[in-house]
Amino acid sequence: MGAGMKARAPATASSKIDTPVNMPTAPGPVIFVIFGGGGDLAWRKLVPSLYYLHVNRSLPEQFAIIGVDRAPFSDVTLRKRLMDGVRQFSGLGAVKPKEWKAFAGRISYQRADFGSIATYRMLARRLKALDRAWNAKPTWVFHLATPPSLVGVIPKFLAAVGLARERQRARIVVEKPIGSDLESARRLNTTLTESFHEPQIFRIDHYLGKETVQNIMAFRFANPMFEPVWNRRYVEYVTITVAEELGIGHRGAYYEKAGELRDMVQNHAMQLLCLVAMEPPVFFGADEIRNKKVDVLHSLRTFPPEDVGALAERGQYDRGTVQGKGVPAYREEQDVAADSQVETFAALKMFVDNWRWQDVPFYVRAGKRMPRQLTEIVVHFRRAPHRLFPAAAMPDWQPARLIMCIQPDEGIVLQFHAKQPGGLMRLRLVDMQFSYRKTFKVPSPPPYATLLHDVMTNDATLFMRSDQVEAAWAALMPVLGTWSSTVPGNFPNYAAGTWGPSAADTLLMNDGHKWVVSTGAEARRSEKRR
Repeated sequence: MGAGMKARAPATASSKIDTPVNMPTAPGPVIFVIFGGGGDLAWRKLVPSLYYLHVNRSLPEQFAIIGVDRAPFSDVTLRKRLMDGVRQFSGLGAVKPKEWKAFAGRISYQRADFGSIATYRMLARRLKALDRAWNAKPTWVFHLATPPSLVGVIPKFLAAVGLARERQRARIVVEKPIGSDLESARRLNTTLTESFHEPQIFRIDHYLGKETVQNIMAFRFANPMFEPVWNRRYVEYVTITVAEELGIGHRGAYYEKAGELRDMVQNHAMQLLCLVAMEPPVFFGADEIRNKKVDVLHSLRTFPPEDVGALAERGQYDRGTVQGKGVPAYREEQDVAADSQVETFAALKMFVDNWRWQDVPFYVRAGKRMPRQLTEIVVHFRRAPHRLFPAAAMPDWQPARLIMCIQPDEGIVLQFHAKQPGGLMRLRLVDMQFSYRKTFKVPSPPPYATLLHDVMTNDATLFMRSDQVEAAWAALMPVLGTWSSTVPGNFPNYAAGTWGPSAADTLLMNDGHKWVVSTGAEARRSEKRR
């Protein structure tokens, strides 16, 4: 399993920091090559996460980072830039000079032309020199923190200079998006597998590194009391919400080509659906778990093109207020067309056609400029088969439900009915709540720290195979095709700071269902609609 689910050795006493002690042991020697090492992803996510592992003594003694990029950095200027990112994004607070000095000494830079084989020959010489200096054969991790256009270029050059040949030590990490539709995903997977073998390829989705995402499997398969009711007989419907407060920021040029269905639903939301709906694995192995996820994707009911309008809704945010601050409309964002028809919100009604879930709707929504940052799965249970209590005892009756909050209030809430104190029979929905932070007293490690450690230890459990990526695209192609061929006509159709267009509510109301956003009393008070 991923680093968040495996037995781990405690950090050494010398770390003395307020971070989790349940961190993984260090792998063997590793050289971590970051293509795009001077870019935003390396600055915000990759290097802060590697520093987190360093401070927790989860990196090997023989470890090096080589940043490869076009910018005119030196080793010193790159280290200075990366230290600023570590300070802001590692979650460790102030950078201790001694810790940073030890870590920064592992970082070096190579200026590069990604389209020139000379770049890769120079890199190969550097890697072989470290082999000799360390008297070892370290694992090579090639992380493509580059624009998508280079993902089809870099692997070919790595293979051309022999850096992909050694299957046990060479690994390549590819960031989303994996294509922009089914055909482009297939082309990209073909390009990758022409240079690297499938077991060497790690397609990364940072959502799968979150402790609460990994805990879905622990919750389901380590607690036998839930398995008997985890099916169509007891579950009426499931809702999945992936909401962001932020707009598209400086990503306008990318987002105008993507939209919310590609940006969030095809990867993050579909991964959550798979974890909720998958069958129990026979054993806890990477391919076994990924097989069960692919089975779910293959079981998704096809969207008939003529029914897309009834099963999928889209929206685009207008001006509004988020957390008390006025924000612009999507069409007013940088690099966005003034008449853009790109969706910033998507909601789908999906079905998993198998024995366990037949005819149980899974409602998935994702959107930008929502009232708050929130990722939540709600399992809505069916009503009791016989209504024993009179209507007066249940004036605000709602079905029991299980809420798995991925972020920000990490935890699980079971909502069920209980009798209110007093002489009369009055029932009320109450919360039985589990909080990660309150229970374990420590913050979760950064998702990238978990995932990067898994790459170094060759654990592919939390990474997507090519067939999984393609199956997710295949499921959504009828919606993408219909939306690309029809103009919405009503954009913008929801104000920033709300939960999306009213049509997304109607999608559920037509079935007698509703979205639920609930992670305790504080969250309910902050809702602006519902």
